[in-house]
Amino acid sequence: MGQTLGLVQVDQSTVAIKETFGKYNEVLEPGCHFLPWCIGQRVAGYLSLRVRQLDVRCETKTKDNVFVTVVASVQYRALADKASDAFYKLSNTREQIQSYVFDVIRATVPKLELDVAFEQKNDIAKAVEEELEKAMSTYGYEIVQTLIVDIEPDDRVKRAMNEINAGKYY
Repeated sequence: MGQTLGLVQVDQSTVAIKETFGKYNEVLEPGCHFLPWCIGQRVAGYLSLRVRQLDVRCETKTKDNVFVTVVASVQYRALADKASDAFYKLSNTREQIQSYVFDVIRATVPKLELDVAFEQKNDIAKAVEEELEKAMSTYGYEIVQTLIVDIEPDDRVKRAMNEINAGKYY
């Protein structure tokens, strides 16, 4: 009923993109708004301002030729003051972030040996976050935090390392 009368409700932690005859007009804040459809005004879409999380699994090789799967967790959100950029400039945010994470991890981890990679998880996360922040700010997104959750070596490498460690104590 509200749509036929031209009334639009924008929920909390959300903004709406208003267009007039298909051209961007303004960003609507949470609340009730009057958009008379008869003069071409409409909501093109909604954009959540909540923090979202993306877990990225990336397989790469370390300096000592050990294949590892690096699991990175990226927390990001759209910025209210750049909502039009976030809505119009990027069609698939998750894939874009994933591509940057892959790029940085595959450029950083191969320079490190396996033991050093475990020790420098925070440095890897910082490198990913800095690169993402530079890239995604032009699209209207903020990177809240980036964590390297896990570095998982190949199963055969895990078994071999466990056997070596077990041999030290017997």
